[in-house]
Amino acid sequence: MNDVDRAPRPVRPSLDAILRPSSIAVIGASRRPGTIGYQIVDNLLVHGFQGTVYPVNPGAAAVHSMQAFPSVGDLPEVPDLAVVVVPKEHVRSVVEQCAEAGIPGVVVISAGFKEVGGAGIVRERELLDIVRTHGMRMVGPNCMGVINTSGEMSMNATFAPSMPPSGPIAFMSQSGAMGVTILDYAAEYGIGVSQFVSMGNKADVSGNDLLAYWRDDPGVGVILLYLENFGNPRRFTRIAREVTRNKPVIAVKAGRSRAGARAASSHTGAMAAMDVATDALFAQCGVLRVDTVEELFDAAMAFGNAPLPEGPRVAIVTNAGGPGIIIADACESRGLEVSPLSEGAQARLRDLLPEEASVANPVDMIASARAEEYGSVLGIVLADEEVDAVIAAFVPPLGVDSGDVARAIRSVAEGASKPVMAVLMGREGLPRGMAELHEARIPAYIFPESAARALAAMEKHRRWLARPVGEVRHFEDVDRERADRVLAGAASEGRTLLPVPQALEVLEAYRIPVVSYRVVESADEAAAAASELGYPVVLKAVAPGLSHKSEAGAVALELDESRAVRVAYRDMESRAATWPDGAVMTGAVVQPMVRGGRETIVGMTLEPNFGPLIMFGLGGVYVEALGDVTFRVQPVRDVDANEMVRDIRGARLLEGVRGEPGVCFERVAEVLERVSQLVGDHPEIRELDVNPFLAFPEPERCVAVDARILVGEPGWGA
Repeated sequence: MNDVDRAPRPVRPSLDAILRPSSIAVIGASRRPGTIGYQIVDNLLVHGFQGTVYPVNPGAAAVHSMQAFPSVGDLPEVPDLAVVVVPKEHVRSVVEQCAEAGIPGVVVISAGFKEVGGAGIVRERELLDIVRTHGMRMVGPNCMGVINTSGEMSMNATFAPSMPPSGPIAFMSQSGAMGVTILDYAAEYGIGVSQFVSMGNKADVSGNDLLAYWRDDPGVGVILLYLENFGNPRRFTRIAREVTRNKPVIAVKAGRSRAGARAASSHTGAMAAMDVATDALFAQCGVLRVDTVEELFDAAMAFGNAPLPEGPRVAIVTNAGGPGIIIADACESRGLEVSPLSEGAQARLRDLLPEEASVANPVDMIASARAEEYGSVLGIVLADEEVDAVIAAFVPPLGVDSGDVARAIRSVAEGASKPVMAVLMGREGLPRGMAELHEARIPAYIFPESAARALAAMEKHRRWLARPVGEVRHFEDVDRERADRVLAGAASEGRTLLPVPQALEVLEAYRIPVVSYRVVESADEAAAAASELGYPVVLKAVAPGLSHKSEAGAVALELDESRAVRVAYRDMESRAATWPDGAVMTGAVVQPMVRGGRETIVGMTLEPNFGPLIMFGLGGVYVEALGDVTFRVQPVRDVDANEMVRDIRGARLLEGVRGEPGVCFERVAEVLERVSQLVGDHPEIRELDVNPFLAFPEPERCVAVDARILVGEPGWGA
């Protein structure tokens, strides 16, 4: 290289140097089959990379019949991308050479970094310092490479044995092994992949970087993610919310269970000990979560090949009753509607099909149906204005070929404005029929549930697109300074669990309605407060450190006269000696007994990687017995809060049953938003429970009855 060639290049926008290089140096290229250095060069050549490939190997004059170069400094030009396949001990010096040469992008295949701990962590940190100092971008280390199948690129810079067909799907995998498996699936099922990136350790280029890059790439229509962890969940939310307004994002997030979940003293913390943060995050940004790689590809096949439905109404066409019933059950269990076809469509089907056939929905043409009838029936059903999507299932009887049926489905479904899913069951003729449908880009499955799952995911995405964006409301009527004083006072006293009066005062500062209360320090004061508030009343001990008052006998209900109040207060005083954790009774809170309303819970817990999680669910004794709760990551938008109130399984109870009026959903949602603002303003709050929050039809009657706030050193928001 001359001095001009060695001059540092300006930092390229985005990740073009990695995903759209015009030239690639493979450092560690090998002549020995079976090695990664051999396979990467072979893949670049065999799959027709449209740029220039430079093998770099100081011990070989030629690799794959191409001239090899001893080092990066000996190359005739500065390549856009360097793929590094050398032992871990040499990676740093190689990347330093790339940086000095001005190579803007590197993919480090080599392992032995953060994933092995110890010295590997140091090696990776040093590597990242070089990359950041020189304005480079790096994928890896410990990855399997990158792919871009577009015609102008045709780049397979991985050691995967197969190259997927070109298509609209971009795929990111945090697991190299899963990446190989997924590329094999894509090739086998004809799922068109635009770009593939194996992330490895994500030292530099992250999943968030790829999301932002693919957001702006017109060649990418669908994004698939295999995730094992989040680097920056809040940035992910921000980017994914933008992306999913234009392109579906479908993710497998490994690690649904958390072995040895942390012990949590609050209801909210106990409920959040499972993998709810990821679900909450995805719900807020429109990412579709699936449980398995199989489901990932079921959805990818649908999104990559069919238009979105315009609604939830599904028609099922089959030649056997059993598959029709299975598909109908699978659809309805996932929120799709299997309702009767219009009278006009049913009349046309009766004229076409034998008397034994069923024309309602599912349409059962019976086993004698031929390929021509499949085409005719499918055409009638697709034209019905009562239908938004069709699933056509075929079980091969004697004398009917799967390939012929597939061609009949293709003749109607190809280019249709509504999604058509095919289910070809049985072995005979299956490969031929599936190949016919895949060639026509018609989603085709071998199991009925797969088609239903994929269609339900498409309908869920359609609803997301129709959903308002919403906003994070900032309430100006709050008294932040008052809450600051209360929390600062607790910190100065060394308290982590706020006494009930202080917790209620914090809620009041944020205009969260709280039932009237008086703080008392003797039995006589308690009786006087009860007379002032009006009977019946509730008496609750104030005992710093006491987590669950009901179990400790520190709550007395339905006290209807002064003597009962005095007796209850003295009973608590005598019982206090038995309370756990050294809790001491310093007084009590007297509240009027509030009857009626629906018991709900509003809460918050701090998840180390995600920050505060806001929770809503059925409250009182039901919260842990039923676990009917939903979470969102703070900050909560108005549309998120409204969804939370309606997403629990018990929402029907809040809507009102047997003629009872429903609660004021808007008021409850506003409380969720106010709690979100409260914990956003005060990062020292670690856990919060408002339980119960009584919800009534009248917004002015909705009220918090009890509260619990756990504080600590400011963490996530400091």
